[in-house]
Amino acid sequence: MSRQGVFHAGMLAALLSLAGCATGPGESIYVPAGGPESAPEPPRTTESKDEPQVWRKSEQPETSEPEQVQRSNKPSYRDAGDELSPAALSLVRDADNLLQSGDAQAAIVRLERAQRIAPRSAEVYFKLSEAYVADNKLGPAEQFTLKGLSLAGNDTRLQRAGWLLLADIRRARGNVAGASQAEERASAL
Repeated sequence: MSRQGVFHAGMLAALLSLAGCATGPGESIYVPAGGPESAPEPPRTTESKDEPQVWRKSEQPETSEPEQVQRSNKPSYRDAGDELSPAALSLVRDADNLLQSGDAQAAIVRLERAQRIAPRSAEVYFKLSEAYVADNKLGPAEQFTLKGLSLAGNDTRLQRAGWLLLADIRRARGNVAGASQAEERASAL
């Protein structure tokens, strides 16, 4: 037999063995140990009239009246940052004491823990910024100040403090124009 004949015979045997593994329509490939007689009935895919109709969002019937949106009197996180929890407040106070004693690294560690507890609190980010300034790391200090400003919301006291802090940081980095812009933003509040 030639090489080509051996190849064709091998391919035919492989195809026949794969065809033997296939099942017909409606047949299950699962056969329990007790034989096909003890196999459980497969689940039905037809809809039952007793079950309620479930609509996909794209298939839902249109309503003629727009839904009323529930509004609360509490500001959303965009209007104001999170309040400090007692644990975060305690960590911020510890960090203040450490900064006064000159241990900026330990203060940063405490403030990062406070930031994990209250991740949307502008005050924590501003304190982190102050700690990085004390550690002479002005790049991260500017970034934390900007993050705090994004979380300050409508709180003008926090915004003013953040813009003034940003002006000081930018001035220390040699960005006089950026410092002037930040001071203008603070005075506009």
